[in-house]
Amino acid sequence: MTDPAANDRSAGYVDLQVNGYAGIDFNGSDLTAERLHEACCRLESDGVAGILATVITDQVDRMAARLARLAMLRESDRLAQKIIWGVHIEGPFICDQPGFVGAHPPTEVCPASPEKMQRLLDAAGGLTRIVTLAPEHDASLVVTRMLSDKGICVSAGHCDPSLDQLNAAIDAGLSMFTHLGNGCPSNLPRHDNIIQRALSRSDRLWISFIADGVHVPWPALGNYIKAAGFDRSIVVTDAISAAGLGPGEFPLGDSMVMVDEDGATWSADRSHLAGSSATMPQIKTRLQQKLRLTEDEVAQLICHNPRRVVSTDSASEQ
Repeated sequence: MTDPAANDRSAGYVDLQVNGYAGIDFNGSDLTAERLHEACCRLESDGVAGILATVITDQVDRMAARLARLAMLRESDRLAQKIIWGVHIEGPFICDQPGFVGAHPPTEVCPASPEKMQRLLDAAGGLTRIVTLAPEHDASLVVTRMLSDKGICVSAGHCDPSLDQLNAAIDAGLSMFTHLGNGCPSNLPRHDNIIQRALSRSDRLWISFIADGVHVPWPALGNYIKAAGFDRSIVVTDAISAAGLGPGEFPLGDSMVMVDEDGATWSADRSHLAGSSATMPQIKTRLQQKLRLTEDEVAQLICHNPRRVVSTDSASEQ
């Protein structure tokens, strides 16, 4: 089928991780055509050319139902087809340990399984562009190879592989790391930790970052981008339904997230962050002001590089 958005992808922000927007939760079981259209209108008005709608860890059947609903609603809405370039499946094959599991429900985390992965791919109707998993929980890297063979970008995230495990995953087709500096405990060994391991392999991996000033402090983010290099770095919002709105309480799947006066998105017990309330226009301004990046440098992070991931790794047969 010809993609109606094919001629509209040359300009604008590209966000590879959007869980929801402007009060609408893509992980909600009650997502409607009207609400999805509203979210896409807001994204378009904020200068976003395309996103990957992101579905996070839950029971596989529930994730499949959400993916199928997204695919169905997108199919019937030309604006949704224009804005939603595909889906990003984040979980459930991640690390269930505190800190690494982040906002994902640990009870629903499970080892990578080709059968469960195919169930999710089928539900998404050929729209899967990125899958985030923990390489150390993918036995013999079967799922990593399966996805890579299908042209789907395999991204490590919410994980703690050793360097040997990370190298093996890269050799098997891993090509990205999801929101580096997050999805890991606040306290890590000073030198041998997942951040340093991932950065040491940035010549072979795309590295994405949440650049809202909350998830990674600005000095650290600046250092990480320099270490990874502008050619391999990508900025995402990891937006939830709170994006573009002020403080308050907002849904993320079956959970409620509290947004404070600084825009930080906290779990109900304030034990960890859960997505972001930032928009791409806000992130562009902050990157320029806080890191003093040029227009061209910012465009590489939030327009050009993410577009290259989608165009390079677009799945053909799933």
